[in-house]
Amino acid sequence: MSNNNRRRRARRNKEGVMKLIKLKWIPMLVCMIALAAFNSACGIKSEITIGTQTYTETKIIAEMYKALIEDQTNLKVNIIPDLASSSLVINAMKRNDVQMATLYTGEIFNNHFPISGTKERAKVLKEAQDGFLEHFGFIWMNPLGFENTYAFTIRKDLSESNGYTKISDVKQDMTNMKLGVDTTWLERNTDGYPAFSKVYDIKFGQVFPMEISLVYSAVANEQVDIVLAYSTDSRLKAYQLQTLQDDKQFFPPYDASPVLRSDLLKEHPEIQDTVAPLIGHLDADTMISLNYQVDIEKKSEREVAITYLKEQGLLKS
Repeated sequence: MSNNNRRRRARRNKEGVMKLIKLKWIPMLVCMIALAAFNSACGIKSEITIGTQTYTETKIIAEMYKALIEDQTNLKVNIIPDLASSSLVINAMKRNDVQMATLYTGEIFNNHFPISGTKERAKVLKEAQDGFLEHFGFIWMNPLGFENTYAFTIRKDLSESNGYTKISDVKQDMTNMKLGVDTTWLERNTDGYPAFSKVYDIKFGQVFPMEISLVYSAVANEQVDIVLAYSTDSRLKAYQLQTLQDDKQFFPPYDASPVLRSDLLKEHPEIQDTVAPLIGHLDADTMISLNYQVDIEKKSEREVAITYLKEQGLLKS
């Protein structure tokens, strides 16, 4: 056989092998494409991202969401922590960079859309749920059970000895009391000290402006008698402080709720069921305790979240 014939035969054999390989790969590729489509449709190996603000409780709760969702669905959850403000969280959700977060009902007072201005808890919740769905396509679930808002705070021993349980109770002693308060709050006319004084008819004897982070130690060390703090801060427990009831409802409610993009829930309605056991069950004392474990005892947010969920019997594995 001539060399030319050998080369032609070798070329034909090679072409035949290539055709065979192609024929074998076609159904495999079809299967791979079909499997990918099936996985996407069924949510297999799909991922969602949860955003958190800088403060501890939003990070703990995000870890709870993550643990519950990954335990009971096929979804993988990523967490983006330390978004500097709620507005950044909301914008990230609008862009679909983030699909889920914890937000607070008082967010409606930040000019996202027209509101009535009511401070009634149930009405503020409804306006948040209706407004964020209409304007942003977000599902605002019912509250987790606690709010994080401004709270007038005193030492527990002072509360017990004087019978202080609500803000109005301190009016009788106001001229002898020293107030420690966030500097910016003093300067706000509509929801700061001037408006507060009108609503409660209270003016403290002395007022000491300071950074919000300093008010807890200031009142605990008796440098001041009463301070304006945050209602779920871990330092309330660390310094044995007591918050007073806002009996005239001066401060807007800031009830914490899971908030999700509606298209996420449409694709994965099971998410709502997985986080539902948290709704109405995280009260302020529980949240203060969980924050304390992270801020004071230096445990990780994930460790604290997992331990709590296991104690409540909410994890299947």
